[in-house]
Amino acid sequence: MSVHLLGIRHHGPGSARSVLQALDDLRPDIVLVEAPADVDNALRWVGEPGLEPPVALLTYVPAEPGRAAFAPFATFSPEWQAIRWANEHAVAVHAIDLPLAVTLATTGGGGGDDDVSLVAESAPPDPLRELAAAAGDPDPERWWEDVIEHRGDGIPAFDAVAEAMAAAREGFVPTRRELQREAHMRRAIRAARRAGHGGIVVVCGAWHVPALDVDAPGVPNASTDSATLRGLPKVKTAVAWVPWTHRRLAAGSGYAAGVESPGWYRHVFDHPGSDGVARFFVDAARLVRERGGAASPDHLIAGTRLAESLAAMRGRPRVGLAEVLDAADAVMGGLDLVRRELVIGDELGTVPDSAPQVPLARDVTSAHTWRNRATARRTRSVDDRTSTHHCHLDATRVIVRRGACSTQRTPRHHSGVTASNRSVAVDFVVFRVQRSSRWRC
Repeated sequence: MSVHLLGIRHHGPGSARSVLQALDDLRPDIVLVEAPADVDNALRWVGEPGLEPPVALLTYVPAEPGRAAFAPFATFSPEWQAIRWANEHAVAVHAIDLPLAVTLATTGGGGGDDDVSLVAESAPPDPLRELAAAAGDPDPERWWEDVIEHRGDGIPAFDAVAEAMAAAREGFVPTRRELQREAHMRRAIRAARRAGHGGIVVVCGAWHVPALDVDAPGVPNASTDSATLRGLPKVKTAVAWVPWTHRRLAAGSGYAAGVESPGWYRHVFDHPGSDGVARFFVDAARLVRERGGAASPDHLIAGTRLAESLAAMRGRPRVGLAEVLDAADAVMGGLDLVRRELVIGDELGTVPDSAPQVPLARDVTSAHTWRNRATARRTRSVDDRTSTHHCHLDATRVIVRRGACSTQRTPRHHSGVTASNRSVAVDFVVFRVQRSSRWRC
């Protein structure tokens, strides 16, 4: 019974590609993801038509809706890709993190903004900064992108991450909440083993990988974990899918696990490699031209070449976002526009009506459906042929909405007609009336 720990960065495109490659290679019997355990039943919707990321799982206390937490997902989120892969391959998938029923039970009930939080990593030191410094790079974001996010090497990448995080955690003393979270995840891994699953894949934040290796020396045993989790307070919770945006995934929004460039990360996930750089310049040029700027094919060629030259001069293994933006600004300009619209972006996710929703959204959908059905039932066709004489009349369409009246005329008929056709729609009640006299408003 092998357990494979895939340490990822939340919302990392290279991590997501590596997860997919590892899952295709390992073909596990069960997939366990770092997500609050109380969202487990909602995971089956991932991959269904109509649920398009970015979206978030909202867990809230029904009696006090202000006590809530969001768990956002993007297309390039490794957890999203892992769940979707499991659903597409009919493989069991479960959320194994500490339930938010426990977390929200210890949150104040005042209903203010302070009660709403985002589910995110709370790793105490900054492991990426430490690892980047050890590698001689002062920029942890750039170092991680070079090593992981722009590559997507599959299982070898996760082996390297596990070794690096083991070194970063040496001497670290976890907080009480982190002890509880990791104890809950270890208990779920052991339960999967007892259930007889031969291949187990765990997708979790890279920081947790050393603590979730249940076979490693020094890791708390089952009895210790049970004692850690015993007697924790709980509160009744409900779960719903809600739309999210790339802008709210950005670190600048206050989201603790946010990324600096969600739009760029989506692009890197969809178009990895050098071809993706050229495509990004195409998108940037189209945007600049739509806003009245100048961008020609020559600009695209020059921008791509300049980005590659900058990467070589800076000693980077491949072109990154910094090189792309510097080149785009030098060749086309419009840096603020490109950063706002493409690097971050305003992409909005969608949630189908059939998915679990918050009460307000469910009520609005229900009211809309009821009104549409009522309109269909109340549609009537009425013939009023009180006059049979021949006359020359305009065919006029009269539309009445909440007291307003408008008419639309068709060309006058010069042949004799028995009646002219007109439609009257009064506050969603539609009548087809055939009369020989003219309507007046």
